[in-house]
This record gives sequence, C-alpha cells and structure tokens, in this order.
Amino acid sequence: MAETLLDVRHEPKARAYELVQAAFDQVMGDTDDAVTAMATMSALLHHGFGFLWTGFYRVVAPDLLRVGPYQGTLGCLDIRFGRGVCGTAAAERRAMIVPDVNEFPGHIACDARSRSEIVVPAFGAGGELVAVLDVDSERANTFDTEDQAGLERLVTWFAHAQARRG
Repeated sequence: MAETLLDVRHEPKARAYELVQAAFDQVMGDTDDAVTAMATMSALLHHGFGFLWTGFYRVVAPDLLRVGPYQGTLGCLDIRFGRGVCGTAAAERRAMIVPDVNEFPGHIACDARSRSEIVVPAFGAGGELVAVLDVDSERANTFDTEDQAGLERLVTWFAHAQARRG
C-alpha cells in the first residue's frame, strides 16, 4: 500500500482526531489483530500530529507493562505499574495529562527531549487493561482534554475488536 501519511497538524484538534480515526478505520478494515492496531495507530498519530514519541506499552503480567509497537526513539522496555506516567495511568486505570514532565514525581525519561505527555489506558471487551497509549511531545503543555477524548475514542477499538472475536 503506497500512500502518503496523513498530516493533521494544521487542523483544529477535534477535526484532526476525526481524520485520524477515519484513516485508522479505513486501514484496519476487518482486521482484529491488536498488534496491527497498535502499530497502525502509533504511525497515524505520530506522523499525523508530529509527536516526539507515540506508542503502546502492553500489559504482560499483573503489574508489568512492556513496550509494544511505537514510533520514535527507543522506548523503555519494561515499566512497573505505579512507576512513571505510564505505570501510574495503568495502576489507576485512568488517562493522565502531564503538562510538564519535569514536574511529575518519578517521571521516567526515555527521551530527554520530552516535555509533556499524555497516557491513555486501552481496555478489552471485559474491562481488562490490555495496554496504555503513551504520547510525548517536545513542547510543554501540548495535551489537553480534547486530546484525551480523541485518544480515548481511538483505543476503544481494542474492546470492540475483542467483542467481535467473541
């Protein structure tokens, strides 16, 4: 499939997330593979918005996240629940917006250029945590509730895909 990646940097946020969602839905079609979805979502968001780091940390044990598909520099391999922004979001099962990572106690700096971050949990059909979507920016105060809403809509794919599989 030779196509140009979507660039939504000059769109209003709500419209940008609608365009990313539409592109994701079109690319994924009937595919219900979680790793494929993580890779596709990461690429569309990363290139579409021009983020510093965009990807998933998958739940691989009751209290452990492991890096999954992502775009950007090397990510941390393992993150325990409760550590850093990703581990805290996983432990608390809620999205976290961090305007300035330097002010987040225990922030794990995988890339020193990161200034702000948003982490959104992804749940399966039964409500189990399957992963967290982690997005970092080189600018402070990049993310807000509009980003949270757009990303939360995207990650509902995991619950719907599991439900389709039965």
